[in-house]
Amino acid sequence: MKQIIHVVEHDFRNFLRYKMWLVGLIAMNLADLFITAVVYNKVLNPNLDIKNYFSFFAPGLVVTGLFASAFMIGREINMERRREVHHYMLCLPMTRMELAVGRVLSGGLRGMVYMSPLLVTCFVFLGLPTVPQLFVILGLLFLTAIGISGLSIAIAVSTSSLEKFITARGLVYYTLFFCSSVFYPLSLIQQLGTDGKFPAVLVTFAEINPLSSTSDTIRSFLLGSPPFSYYSILNVVVFSAIFTFSAAFAYIKIIERK
Repeated sequence: MKQIIHVVEHDFRNFLRYKMWLVGLIAMNLADLFITAVVYNKVLNPNLDIKNYFSFFAPGLVVTGLFASAFMIGREINMERRREVHHYMLCLPMTRMELAVGRVLSGGLRGMVYMSPLLVTCFVFLGLPTVPQLFVILGLLFLTAIGISGLSIAIAVSTSSLEKFITARGLVYYTLFFCSSVFYPLSLIQQLGTDGKFPAVLVTFAEINPLSSTSDTIRSFLLGSPPFSYYSILNVVVFSAIFTFSAAFAYIKIIERK
């Protein structure tokens, strides 16, 4: 555990080197909430099951910030591989598994730190959950962050150039963000699928998307809709487990290649 903590400390130092940049990103996320959400609230289709888009989007913004910050660890690892800095990492007095677990864990924890102001803002405007609900929300966000960090690392070590990493990252970003309930309710996606206006495979993907599960769980506690579902928790746990182990395996096997 001591070695893993050293890796986490190393990654947090890199993360906090650009404090003003992080402040700017958080300010941009809050601007999305206070400007975009307020504007959209005035142009909503009255047939949608959303009475206030500001309240609906606030939990989605928390997940958006969590995703973006947890995914940053992949860019750093990809840069280390391209510049061959990973040779130094491999020479550290620790096992490959400790190094891999440390990188995945640090990516997830950095995501939690980044999204904390967004979550506090969400609580200020939507109200506080009960203590058990708060623990569920934090646990679900942490598992989501770990899964995203693992996904990012798996992509980072599997791409040999920055261009390929950015392309893969963009594909993952747009697929997970816009095929989820982050920006619009899952019921709308399902309705479009029923009407034949949205491919069935994308409807299924939106339903199992961990970003949908996490956003809707927060909404169920703070807004009362959609109803809370244990399936959402199971979905996030499976996502986190798959990509945590995948990232650790990929990091250990691929990073050692010359």
